[in-house]
Amino acid sequence: MKKSVFLGTLATAALVAGYASATTLEDVKARGSLNCGVSTGVNGFSAPDANGVWQGFDVAICRAVAAAVLGDPMAVNFVPTTGQTRFTALASGEIDLLARNTTWTFSRDVDLGFTFVGVNYYDGQGFMVNRALGVSSATELDGATVCIQTGTTTELNLADYFRVNNMTYEPVPIETNAEAQQQYLAGACDVYTTDASGLAATRASFENPGDHVILPEIISKEPLGPLVRQGDDQWADIGRWTLNALVAAEELGVTSANLEQMAAGTNNPEINRLLGTEGTLGEMLGLDAQWAQRAIAAGGNYGEIFAANIGEATPIGLARGLNAQWTQGGLMYAPPFR
Repeated sequence: MKKSVFLGTLATAALVAGYASATTLEDVKARGSLNCGVSTGVNGFSAPDANGVWQGFDVAICRAVAAAVLGDPMAVNFVPTTGQTRFTALASGEIDLLARNTTWTFSRDVDLGFTFVGVNYYDGQGFMVNRALGVSSATELDGATVCIQTGTTTELNLADYFRVNNMTYEPVPIETNAEAQQQYLAGACDVYTTDASGLAATRASFENPGDHVILPEIISKEPLGPLVRQGDDQWADIGRWTLNALVAAEELGVTSANLEQMAAGTNNPEINRLLGTEGTLGEMLGLDAQWAQRAIAAGGNYGEIFAANIGEATPIGLARGLNAQWTQGGLMYAPPFR
């Protein structure tokens, strides 16, 4: 009896050890799909369309990773998360990657034990008010009621800003962007504050967007990007270099339209290494040579993804600004593929 219990304990330990030794890449391949955490719905960034298919700027990152790893950009299980639930979902293993307009901060990186794989949108916190209030500056918001999502950096930034400017406010806590929109339009708060990109996305969904003003003040730095759990460097590298591949492709002139032609070989060694016609970069990641080709084909390069989902020609209407390529005065910059 003692022997069987002992063997049973060993077997359990072996199973646990075996599970613990499985990498995220192995888990994703065995499952045949990527579990990607997204928002509960922010137009242009991550939201299901009329057919229930998830679309958006953050969604495109999930699809690019799935294409690189699994060869299928549609092999993604999208898991909606709130500001409160997103980190638990990632830490618990419910999701493999979080791509949900999440700000890279010291404590999230170090204390919560996550690895941010890069920045896909440089943002900052802003304020939106009804034009009828006659407010033209955030410095005029003393005593305002403010709709604010809980569990976000926005809460802390708001408190800091009002304190520094010797103003008071009454917070109206909300969980999701949809709830914020409902409360704001119902007049439950004078102001909605979140990342400026989120304000633009929310305003674009209003029946009369022109009735609402995004104030000029940007009160914080919000480098938004995808993140993974610490402790699996290979998976972090795959996420990081998939994002870098999209950014580099734009800089190098590789698009969804000319990808096939470029993949046949060029006289630019950097393009050839990116697309796998030279070198062994894919092998270093534990993937095949065409991983970046598939990532780019999924939704285009970074510029194409930006333009299609949130750019100036879309209802969201965002200019590139800081998210332009470094060669165009922006901050988007991929390390060398070599």
